[in-house]
Amino acid sequence: MEAKASATFVRIAPRKVQIVLDLIRGEDAEKAMAILKHTPKAACEVLEKVLKSAMANAEVKNMDTSKLYVAECFVNQGPTLKRIRPRAQGRAYIIRKRTSHITIVLKEAE
Repeated sequence: MEAKASATFVRIAPRKVQIVLDLIRGEDAEKAMAILKHTPKAACEVLEKVLKSAMANAEVKNMDTSKLYVAECFVNQGPTLKRIRPRAQGRAYIIRKRTSHITIVLKEAE
């Protein structure tokens, strides 16, 4: 049995989220939460919310919360917001504000 949670259209670049996801992949849910609390990255706040949501979903499905571990966690790129930055001599540079779709899947250990 598995519990799943996701956050979509999060305004943070996927490559920044991927660094933190690599830290918690395969860990126990409680240990993953501790890692997220003590890692000084911007993505940790969002990932903490998604992990809490997945743990709550597991509780609703009557899974044993002490045996949960992060079975899958991945990030996909969402739509990119394009903004224009004026530059010298009438030129314009494009600024890409990237978004992410984050998914965490928890399973019970045997």
